[in-house]
Amino acid sequence: RTRRGSSPDIRPGTALAPSRAGWGDGGERSVGERTKAGYGRLFWNRCTSAFGHQHWWPAKTAFETMVGAILAQNVSWTNAARAVASLERAGMLDPGRLAAADTGDIARLIVPSRFYNQKAERIREFAGVYVTEFQADPAVMAATGTEALRERLLSLPGLGKETVDTILLYACEKPVFVVDAYTRRVFTRYGLLPEKASYDRTQRLFADNLNPDAELFNDYHAQIVHLGKTVCRKSPLCDRCPIRVVHRSLRCAGAPE
Repeated sequence: RTRRGSSPDIRPGTALAPSRAGWGDGGERSVGERTKAGYGRLFWNRCTSAFGHQHWWPAKTAFETMVGAILAQNVSWTNAARAVASLERAGMLDPGRLAAADTGDIARLIVPSRFYNQKAERIREFAGVYVTEFQADPAVMAATGTEALRERLLSLPGLGKETVDTILLYACEKPVFVVDAYTRRVFTRYGLLPEKASYDRTQRLFADNLNPDAELFNDYHAQIVHLGKTVCRKSPLCDRCPIRVVHRSLRCAGAPE
């Protein structure tokens, strides 16, 4: 949890270790205390005030979310969504059918997602495990312990931490924070992460300083993605950013002094 006591102001570009970043859940603390201990929740509050709730993940079923997480690897969500829609039109958005399908048939349906041959193999493998080990039932999967389930999914070919954590959070409603390139970019610019922070270190920044709340993590990640796509781009549009200054001691590197 967040340490009490004095805390230096956060300046753009300053690398702070997660355990000392001082941005846990501020709760009912005063504004002064929240300056030291409430950045995490405060940042999310500012995002929701500016952008509204993101209502993510856009899927009709848990299994569609799982497949979408695989299709979204290294491609925009727009392209991944086209591939999901193609599977649905073909009647293939079904775990049993995907597990039994030829990878070539799957690949032809998911061309918009890029790397479709690789993703076809990953989807078929995942669908097979989902059917045989979890009875094609999201409730059975969600009832599995978080660490055990994460380890099992990470053992599948082509499923990395971001994909697996997306499935855990958005399909199984487990409080696991999803990290992506937007997360690293945004929080590096706010001085809360060093350049090129690892996935695990970035994830700990949130896990160590926020209450484990799947609903909060769900929208928090979506807010970061929205911010990263629309304003905090590789070439940032700082003059359009509504949260350049989150607090007097938490500001983006692009914010005026």
